[in-house]
Amino acid sequence: MPIEVLLVEDSPGDVRLTQEAFRDANRSIHLQVASDGVEAMAFLRREGAHVQALRPDLILLDLNLPKMDGREVLARIKAGDRLKTIPTVILTTSDAEADIVKSYQLQANCYLTKPVQFDEFASLVRSINDFWLTRVKLPQQTQGGQA
Repeated sequence: MPIEVLLVEDSPGDVRLTQEAFRDANRSIHLQVASDGVEAMAFLRREGAHVQALRPDLILLDLNLPKMDGREVLARIKAGDRLKTIPTVILTTSDAEADIVKSYQLQANCYLTKPVQFDEFASLVRSINDFWLTRVKLPQQTQGGQA
């Protein structure tokens, strides 16, 4: 059974790098992409074009997004009874202490800073795969209902 991952990322280059790195790390990953915070919430709530979306096993969330930033998306995910159990990993370029503290206050499960070099980025994605998608026990999927 494929592992469902939602990548919330507005940079096409970072989306491509993540897709390539996951393809190399684990072929059973089904990576869905939301390019802004509004689309991410529509996906998670299974609204509009995303009515058939599967609940992700893991969310990779950038902080600096158009329409609704990652901090607000994180707050909404963790406030919703149906969504708060989805592990949400912040994957962003920011290494600002204020962003790190705020993310954990909003109940992020992990905070990672994106490396600039592809080899380092690929290594980070392999680490995400090895830990979050291989070793961690995740809650059983339930597909019905809204967030």
